[in-house]
Amino acid sequence: MVFYMPGHVEPAQRSADDMSPREIVQELDRHVVGQAKAKRAVAIAMRNRIRRRMLPEELAEDVIPKNILMIGPTGVGKTEIARRLARLAGSPFLKVEASKFTEVGYVGRDVESMVRDLVELACDLVRQERREQVRASAAAATQERLLDLLLPPRNPAPRPRDAESQAREREERASWERSRETLRAKLEAGELEQRNVEVEATATASAGFRMFTPAGMEEMDMNLREMMPGLFKGAKQKRRMTVEEAREHIQREEEDKRIDPDRVARDAIQRVEQSGILFIDEIDKIAGAEAGRQGPDVSREGVQRDLLPIVEGTLVHTKYGMVRTDHVLFIAAGAFHVSKPSDLIPELQGRFPIRVELDALGRDELVRILTEPEHSLVYQQIALMKTEGIELEFTDDGVLAIAEAAADVNQRTENIGARRLTTIIERLLEEISFAGAELSEKQVRIDAEFVHGRLDEITQDTDLSRFIL
Repeated sequence: MVFYMPGHVEPAQRSADDMSPREIVQELDRHVVGQAKAKRAVAIAMRNRIRRRMLPEELAEDVIPKNILMIGPTGVGKTEIARRLARLAGSPFLKVEASKFTEVGYVGRDVESMVRDLVELACDLVRQERREQVRASAAAATQERLLDLLLPPRNPAPRPRDAESQAREREERASWERSRETLRAKLEAGELEQRNVEVEATATASAGFRMFTPAGMEEMDMNLREMMPGLFKGAKQKRRMTVEEAREHIQREEEDKRIDPDRVARDAIQRVEQSGILFIDEIDKIAGAEAGRQGPDVSREGVQRDLLPIVEGTLVHTKYGMVRTDHVLFIAAGAFHVSKPSDLIPELQGRFPIRVELDALGRDELVRILTEPEHSLVYQQIALMKTEGIELEFTDDGVLAIAEAAADVNQRTENIGARRLTTIIERLLEEISFAGAELSEKQVRIDAEFVHGRLDEITQDTDLSRFIL
């Protein structure tokens, strides 16, 4: 049986609020292979958020999210499960690495910066939604402004007194209106896209002044912008551009006019507080005893103690206002090869009551990852090469050989899970990708013989596979 690139089928759009945990798991199954226990845990957590919104306000305040700790090796789907869940729920989602933070007093990022970054993402999310809502009215206004640039409005003339002047004025106005309608028709037909016009644009402050603040000093940047708002607005200047470029520029201006930034900030903060998801990866890197340790690892327990109030629920100051983290869902993940979850401080352990262990990936799971997800690696490679007229054909035994090679290298060297597939496929198709459209043979069959011929020399040599794959 031959594996072909499937046709893209858009799933039926459905609100996450109407989905049961079982349906949420089914949706996650479209993108992530296996890991049923982790999917069930996040599906229940997401559904509990929906249930909480149906409760009386007084009771809802006391229902806190059940944070999740995912335990499993790298490359098994921990991050992807959380990311797909956030996309499904339309929630602000941010992934951070626990090892990037330091406790207060050390050089580096403080843990509160993750909440500020999440609010920024939420603002972008809400702003984009508002743009979609006002796009039609902004497009109509953009059309009129482009017409004004192509044919400036007539200056109001003094009211004519005699009949001859009045008739001449009416004729000139009628002629101007006919010219405008002609231009409108051409503009709508796309015939004027390359004509040049002069647009008054706002120069960004970064063109003349930009402030760089070291990691962990985001608040300084925030306070300076609040104290000197005029410094960052930029000045108006005229720029010459094509109608096509001007349309994009004016459309954005018109959309911005119709969006209330204060309301965007309020909605973003509310969305973070009620449905935000923070994914803290590599939490095992800040676990463990510190006796005798020096250097950057010395503040690991301090990071845990700084992280504790954020997870428990506190107020964080952002440039958009104060943000409560009481109902933000925290999903932590780690391989825990060296340390174990019990090495975290007890207070932090208690804030992650749901623990799920993700399974390592074997050959069979890698085969499914190559073929089952909606935009699988095989699908992506076929689509990429098709843009240059190359028809890739993956056979079943070819896919199996790729999975076996990845599983074998994972077993004999470092186990990086499904990420090994990307390395294997890139190595496998290196010559084809390099030649591209210059390739004389436009149809390439990727079967077991092809895979073994390209990879066996590397996979069978442990030293080579360690450095190349």
